[in-house]
Formats: sequence, C-alpha cells, structure tokens
Amino acid sequence: MRPIDIHLSGLRDLGAEIELLDGYIRAKAPQGLVGATITLPIISVTATENLMMAACLAQGETRLINAAREPEIVDLANCLIAMGADIRDAGTDTITIQGTKRLQGATHRVIPDRIETGTYAMAAAITKGSIHLTDTSLDLIPTASAQLQRAGIMFIPTAQGFEVKTPEGAVQGVDVMTEPYPGFATDLQAQMMALMTICRGASLVTETIWENRFMHVPELCRMGANITVHGASALVRGVPSLRGAPVMATDLRASVCLVLAGLAAEGETVINRVYHLDRGYERVEDKLGRCGAHIERIAV
Repeated sequence: MRPIDIHLSGLRDLGAEIELLDGYIRAKAPQGLVGATITLPIISVTATENLMMAACLAQGETRLINAAREPEIVDLANCLIAMGADIRDAGTDTITIQGTKRLQGATHRVIPDRIETGTYAMAAAITKGSIHLTDTSLDLIPTASAQLQRAGIMFIPTAQGFEVKTPEGAVQGVDVMTEPYPGFATDLQAQMMALMTICRGASLVTETIWENRFMHVPELCRMGANITVHGASALVRGVPSLRGAPVMATDLRASVCLVLAGLAAEGETVINRVYHLDRGYERVEDKLGRCGAHIERIAV
C-alpha cells in the first residue's frame, strides 16, 4: 500500500480544493495556493517533493516539518532555486519556502542515482570481484557503504568516483535495518539480502519502511538460499554457494536482487518479468556484460 493521503492533506493545507470522483482525484485552487506550516505525520520523499514544488508558487511562506532529507530532495531544491524559487534548509527536517510569482527555465545536472550506485557495488561484492564506479560518489550511500565495509568490502575513492574491491574469502554477515535517509535505504535491502545469502555466518535483515518487501525471499530460496522470515525481519544464514534456477521478479528491487544472485550462482538463472528492471536501471545487461558478466535479455 502506498497511500497518498499525506500529499492530499498537505495540498489542502495550502488551500487546494480536492475531491474524489469516479475513482479520480480532482484538485483545483481558484484563488491560488497560500503558504502554511505543514507537519508530515511520517517521513515521505514524494510528499516532501510535491509540497515543496507546490509551495514555490504559493502566496507567502511555507514550512515543511518532518520533511524527508534524501539527496534527491536537495537536488530538486537546487533545481527549483536555479529556476527562481526561494527555498532554505533542504536536506534538514524543516524546509522553508517563500512563495514567488513565477519561475523561469534553468539548466541543472541531476545527481547520480544512489540506488544504482549501491547496487553495482554489491554486484562486485557478491561475485568477489572489483569494479570502478564513475560519475558517482560514496557520499550518496554513507550507511550502505559503512555496512559493506563491516562485511569486508573495500572502497577506494578516485578522481572519477570510487573503486570497490572484495577480499579473498567469504563476505562477513552483518545485520541491516532499513530507515529513512541517512539510514540504510529500503531500495537496497533486497540487493543486500542477496549478498548476505553467501556470507560467512548469519545476518538479520529488518524492513521498517514498506510491507511486502520480502517477496524476493522465496525466489532466493529457490536458488538455494537459507532464509527464514519472522514478521518484518529475515534471518539469512550464509550458504557456500547459490545454484541457478528459473525465478520470477515481483518488483523493481526484487528483480535486480535476482540478477545479483544469478551472477554469483552456479549454472544458469532465468529471470522472468524483468520489465520491472527498466524502471530503475538503464541497460543493466549491457553494463554488467562489459564487466564480464554472462547476461543477456531474451525477447519473448
């Protein structure tokens, strides 16, 4: 479930008139929007972004309390500022926006994808290989890189980005709990679990953000993983190796998690329903293939 009640409530606070009609949301603001102080009941990235954008052209000042702090929030704020918006303290839990009458065009370079960054770092780790990730930064994945370092993975900053190197021997199991930024990202949980399936010892993966984020567990177990789910936590006991199997992707992060597992597994893995992948990864098979992976997309 991904309810949008926080979005609608915040827009109403800004003066929007909203009604639900025939399964559609109809919103209007005949007199324009008016600044307000809005406290988000839970941290929401997209609600923070929606309300920040709406407040840019509202009359007066808006304060967003308990706002999300992800790098994407700061990046969006920087883009809006370049367009003429007045936004302060993006990246903290309270953002202040002073409404302006209009915005203008601007040129803005979007920040690197931190989830893609973390995924490819884990791809190197699960295959006991090394990789040089360019046009990105370790600063985008502070908690994930710290956990990977605890597991034994090495990171070496470079002028273009950073290198990921895996030591000889098995990766050490570490416990992971997903949290809002700067905590461990829920969008990296499945990939980390795939890595933990072949670790030394056991690890506990706890999901606190989204329900149904363990749908990849049965598929990993089909490949020989030893995982037991208890409510919002999954106990992963490392096994010597995974084995290839036909598996099914259920969502974006589960699909790339199975790709990582397939890279490390003995034999062939066929992943069905990979259309999920393209929502978050551009040409993933090309990028991994250039790194030596035996991976191809099969047309059906």
